[in-house]
Amino acid sequence: MTNSTTSPTFSAARFIKEIGRGKEGARSLSRDDAELLYGAMLRREVSDLELGAILLSMRIKGESIDEIAGFMAAAEASFAPLEAPAGVAMPVLIPSYNGARKMPNLTPLLAMLLVREGVPVLVHGVTQDPGRVTTAEIFTALGWALSGTAQEAQAQLGGPTPVFIPIEILAPQMAGLLACR
Repeated sequence: MTNSTTSPTFSAARFIKEIGRGKEGARSLSRDDAELLYGAMLRREVSDLELGAILLSMRIKGESIDEIAGFMAAAEASFAPLEAPAGVAMPVLIPSYNGARKMPNLTPLLAMLLVREGVPVLVHGVTQDPGRVTTAEIFTALGWALSGTAQEAQAQLGGPTPVFIPIEILAPQMAGLLACR
């Protein structure tokens, strides 16, 4: 999964030693360490082996509040934010990362109902999910364009339809991590 043109440059061993001791023995990272580690993960500076160990350890241990704060700080530093449109309600942000398999995907309906009430809506997520119907696919079927750039999404926000921005456009580094799942 690591880009073949670059080699991992960040050693995560000391972090894995803290978080990889099982549910009862693991210790939480400080906010600063969590930010440092997640930043390296987003930049794909961590080897695939260490990335797997980190993800499994965090799944077993669970995240502390300080770790989540550090992860958020690293994530926010990795992409340019969009601005809320002036003169209208604050936008509702809807994440859509798992498509529907058996039940209907009602995310586009929710988004359109909010827009009809004057609330700007920005949906972000994946465009494909094998074996599932994604929100992006439904937007396309309804004739609602997916934003191709952050500037497009910004310009469309507050318009007559909900805005969908693929995670690859909104936060490319995060998209790279999500592709590992």
